Amino acid sequence: MRKLFLVFTLQLCLFSFSQNKQLLYGFSEIPQSLMQNPGGKIKNDWYVGIPLLSHFHVNVGISGSTVYDVFADNDVDFNVKLRNAVNSMEPTDFYGFNQQLEIFSGGFAFGSSFNKNKYISFGMYQELDFLLFFPKDFAVLALEGNQSNINRFFDASDLSLFADVVSVLHIGYNKKVDDKFTFGVRGKIYSSIANVSSTKNKGSFVTVPGENNVYNHIFDLDLALQTSGIASLIDDENSDVSNDVDVLKKRVLFGGNLGLGVDFGFTYQLTDQWSFDASLLDVGFISHTKDVENYAINGQYTYNGVNPLFSPADDGQTADDYWSEIEEDFEDIFTVDTTATKYTKWRPVKFNASLNYAFGKKQSQYCNCAVDDSDYLNAVGLQLYGISRPKRPQMALTAYYYRHVFNGLRLKAAYTIDSYSFNNLGLGMSAHIWGANFYVMADNLLQYKNVYDAQSVSLQLGFNYIFNKK
Repeated sequence: MRKLFLVFTLQLCLFSFSQNKQLLYGFSEIPQSLMQNPGGKIKNDWYVGIPLLSHFHVNVGISGSTVYDVFADNDVDFNVKLRNAVNSMEPTDFYGFNQQLEIFSGGFAFGSSFNKNKYISFGMYQELDFLLFFPKDFAVLALEGNQSNINRFFDASDLSLFADVVSVLHIGYNKKVDDKFTFGVRGKIYSSIANVSSTKNKGSFVTVPGENNVYNHIFDLDLALQTSGIASLIDDENSDVSNDVDVLKKRVLFGGNLGLGVDFGFTYQLTDQWSFDASLLDVGFISHTKDVENYAINGQYTYNGVNPLFSPADDGQTADDYWSEIEEDFEDIFTVDTTATKYTKWRPVKFNASLNYAFGKKQSQYCNCAVDDSDYLNAVGLQLYGISRPKRPQMALTAYYYRHVFNGLRLKAAYTIDSYSFNNLGLGMSAHIWGANFYVMADNLLQYKNVYDAQSVSLQLGFNYIFNKK
């Protein structure tokens, strides 16, 4: 039973994410790049995203031991592989899942007939964001038990998780002030569909030699779990799947817990070939006031009834009896406070910045010279990314190469160093056929040969109709 629990925990902790979209950032031919920098360059007069198809993004990954490390068929004992995997990971390792689906989007330029230097973009998307830090002390306790860890303090703060499903309605404004400076801002209304948060846990558990019993088990706990949008779905005994789906649909637009946010960004043309840009995203909060149910355990407890091993088989006690007895004892000594107290959660703030160098003018077919009014065909640069997280920020550094192959095809290759690996190679493509635009982007291409041993996998794709500037 203990090993099954540990395997389940470890499998969960094999997946992590950062929400970094380094391939999309700065890819100005794709309208969705404005979501990464509202002050980015714009190369269209207007566009409309194909509903539910204009942008889809999913990202999973690994910051510690992989599935392959535990389940590889390599003649190594499973218990040894499991123990090595747990011991190699740290409480700062994390796992999770991030997914985005754009419901609708659009944008248009406006201004004077000779200088349309302003741009409005708008849309709505749904996002699922899940994060769990590896609870190492809990995993060690499940693997080794407490009998071999007498007087060792197990840290309850290792347990840290966050899950949120939101829809976001947004509108952005972009202005090209002059040939050097462009800025943008985007306002957002968040509608939380469901939220679970337990990120500020404290306390410890220790087993010490006892007086009346072999061991005393001492708990000093300050644990809290906040939820919204969950209780009504699991408490209603008469509810069915169709009713739950209807409830979730109503929460997508102003039907759930609401919040506000803002994005900022700019681009500065240092020279004709050098440019610098930066953005700050999701500076905002969500106030959880509806369907709130919170749970807390706070206090010091001493228990001397847990035997680290099952009783002898000849006494007739089964495993179910053993665990039922422990459960009853714990319910007697632990008091779980349940409240409906409102709470506010800040969104994970994201930061992007890049330095870019463009080169290679398009050559005229009539002479050995460049076409003066054309864009550069190539660009290289460095991008820095960061996102706020409960224990510490997550960072990534990307080097990229961009190539304008011809009018209908652009490519971007990137090499990223992040929390997962030092060999993240990605490739993005944007294709234009008349007004139709299709793009697809993927990370960690070298690891697709064995996804069970991959550190992270990311995919983005979408369809738009774009009317480009002449």
